[in-house]
Amino acid sequence: MTDATALPGQPRGQVLSGPATARAVNVLAPNASAMTLDGTNTWILAEPDSDLAVVVDPGPLDDAHLRNVVDTAERAGKRVALTLLTHGHPDHAEGAARFAELTRTNVRALDPALRLGDEGLAAGDVIGVGGLELRVVATPGHTADSLCFHLPADRAVLTGDTVLGRGTTVVAHPDGRLGDYLDSLRRLRSLTADDGVHTVLPGHGPVLEDAQGAVEYYLAHRAHRLAQVETAVEDGHRTPGEVVARVYADVDRSLWPAAELSVRAQLEYLREHGLIRPPE
Repeated sequence: MTDATALPGQPRGQVLSGPATARAVNVLAPNASAMTLDGTNTWILAEPDSDLAVVVDPGPLDDAHLRNVVDTAERAGKRVALTLLTHGHPDHAEGAARFAELTRTNVRALDPALRLGDEGLAAGDVIGVGGLELRVVATPGHTADSLCFHLPADRAVLTGDTVLGRGTTVVAHPDGRLGDYLDSLRRLRSLTADDGVHTVLPGHGPVLEDAQGAVEYYLAHRAHRLAQVETAVEDGHRTPGEVVARVYADVDRSLWPAAELSVRAQLEYLREHGLIRPPE
């Protein structure tokens, strides 16, 4: 068995529903798959002495899961007062409208199409509910609307799909862009270096105890993959499918369609920076 402390980001171990930090409780959605890992992590956030809570990413449209989130908050003496979305992918956001019905809350998101209520979200926003403080960090790249939420009191950051608890994420081309994603990782690295963030509360997978190590691993991984894609093109592999077969040969074939999205983003990045020629 591999020592978790030797893995990128020092994952805490098995993904479980329950407390993760003093202010964050996970409710794991029952939607495990190759893409969602153990399932979507739905986060309930609250100050320990407050009766108000914020929920981040209600998850899929699964009524039993959504009611479980409400029940988990209520058992802890909390009332859900606000719902936030890290981005609009269905495994994070499909259940948001139904969850808003159950909790009578507004839904705030960067994408206006996902909002319920008058308020959206933007970089630099500070959200306060029952004494809890969350700071909105713009982290486009996985998708154009991806956000992270900095929880200063716990020295933690909720990363959605920008940083996962296990493996690496997809740059979902064409909505996601690699240049934006690399900038977002550097922004997260600044949080670890300048703001003392040490815990990652991801959208999928286990909690990470070494936020800086996780982000550094992601940056190194992206640089390595980008070099591999550039080499594959130089060797005559021109189409995204050909590049995937060359660069991701060691990856489960069921994940190749997702890998192709990242390859398309990488090819676009290389062309924009003049490192490969556009296709004839």
